[in-house]
Amino acid sequence: MHELTRKIIHIDMDAFYAAVEQRDFPELRGIPIIVGGSPDTRGVVATCSYEARKYGIHSSMPAGYARRLCPEAIFIKPRFDVYREVSLQIQSIFLEYTDQVEAISLDEAYLDVSNTKCLEGSATLMAREIKKAIRLETGLTASAGVSYNKFLAKIASDLDKPDGLTVIRPQEADAFIQALPIGDFHGVGPATKARMNRMGIETGADLLKFSLEVLVNEFGKTGHHYYLIARGIDQRPVIPDRIRKSWGAEKTFDLDLLDRSTMLGAISELSQRVLHKMKLKETFGTTVTLKVKYDNFELVTRARTLGKPIRSHQEVAATLEELLDKTDAGNRKVRLLGVSFSNLHGSSNTWPSQMDLFRDLADEIEDSGGSDENSE
Repeated sequence: MHELTRKIIHIDMDAFYAAVEQRDFPELRGIPIIVGGSPDTRGVVATCSYEARKYGIHSSMPAGYARRLCPEAIFIKPRFDVYREVSLQIQSIFLEYTDQVEAISLDEAYLDVSNTKCLEGSATLMAREIKKAIRLETGLTASAGVSYNKFLAKIASDLDKPDGLTVIRPQEADAFIQALPIGDFHGVGPATKARMNRMGIETGADLLKFSLEVLVNEFGKTGHHYYLIARGIDQRPVIPDRIRKSWGAEKTFDLDLLDRSTMLGAISELSQRVLHKMKLKETFGTTVTLKVKYDNFELVTRARTLGKPIRSHQEVAATLEELLDKTDAGNRKVRLLGVSFSNLHGSSNTWPSQMDLFRDLADEIEDSGGSDENSE
């Protein structure tokens, strides 16, 4: 496929760790918070809320210096297990559009949607729908960049944060790159920027003036990369690094639930929604998992493997009710419920043996990353 015909989306979550903390603890909303090490030690800032960024605070900054910039900021120890859980939930949304997903970190990923037929193949519409799904599923915002290669998609996602969507079309790329300050080029750090400035390179237009030979002599192999991106060329492929192992959905409730019938109604809705999506993909699972998060954020899962592919909610409704009975839901308040289906097979596949079907539950949990998000 010619590079100009590719459709690449870069999704970058907005202040991810800080946003999760503000989502889970409403008293932190609207105030400067810093996620990272203690300011009383040699800790550093992992990320910070947009309220803290107004004070000039940024990631990798010493926490002590960040406190001097904003004495009223609240410092929070990272909860990486929670961030990973949310990240899996987000990546599962990506997989509903393409299996060509390359996760760069917990909070960003590239998607190659060149061959995706949904939404008439429009990468812009897909990016918009992905952003909407992330907000509905997680309560968080993401920024998206759309272009024909990784370099431009990454740059585009940074242009309108938070909650932005920027598209750079092939016919717009040359003018965009030439006007771009060299420090805004992804991969050009402060030291390289200083070296380029000494060479008279302030923008993409300046970089374009230098030959491949000069750039390689000055920057080594990386000079070749700089030569290409100045011309809008980046042929790096999106390398899928995850295999879908489950389909699922979950919902965080505005008010904690205590009524069991309300919970069963929510579980039914989640199950039907997931099974409908799986049917469209001609994919079925034999293991169903119920996820329950109590009001104190304690998380439990209950799973059961059936002896046949699950094709409708009616086939699994009684099992889900029994799994709910094996939790403290109803006696304890519940803030989140989730349903997922794993041990996946296509409709034309041979179904596994009884030994496979009843393998140890621990293996199921390990295979799915210990999570019951939309997919793994």
